[in-house]
Amino acid sequence: MNNQAVDEKLKARFSAVPLEISEFRDELTVVVPKENIVDVSRFLKNDPELSFDLLADLCGIDMYTPTKRFGVIYNLYSLSKKCRIRLKTFTEEDNPKVPTVTSVWSTANWHEREAFDMFGIVFEGHPDLRRMYMPDEFEYYPLRKDFPLMGIPGSLPLPKK
Repeated sequence: MNNQAVDEKLKARFSAVPLEISEFRDELTVVVPKENIVDVSRFLKNDPELSFDLLADLCGIDMYTPTKRFGVIYNLYSLSKKCRIRLKTFTEEDNPKVPTVTSVWSTANWHEREAFDMFGIVFEGHPDLRRMYMPDEFEYYPLRKDFPLMGIPGSLPLPKK
């Protein structure tokens, strides 16, 4: 399976969806509107000619721009076809919500929880969206670009020496 074939199948199946498809150094990247991320993901996994059955990684990003501040990157791999694809979707700063893909790949559960914990991106429909690393009462998101490098004094009780 080559990138052009994946590109053509996506354009044929999602002709009404504004997909941004690009290729750099033989790696295909598809920017998908957040409203369509579950449908595109399910198609990429279930289509027998594509079979992107492994969600290798999902991570949050902070672009620090007002319109597309936060994003989610999905790195997919097809075990049978031995090819990769990267999906990206973006959300706004004031309401960072993206639909969950846990119904497509169960491993997204932990990846989405990590992105929620570190960036504050809410994955709508997630079965167990709670913090992984930070305490539940911690009200900040450490990987956001506006989070101070030295942390926020007094925001997290530290053990005594």
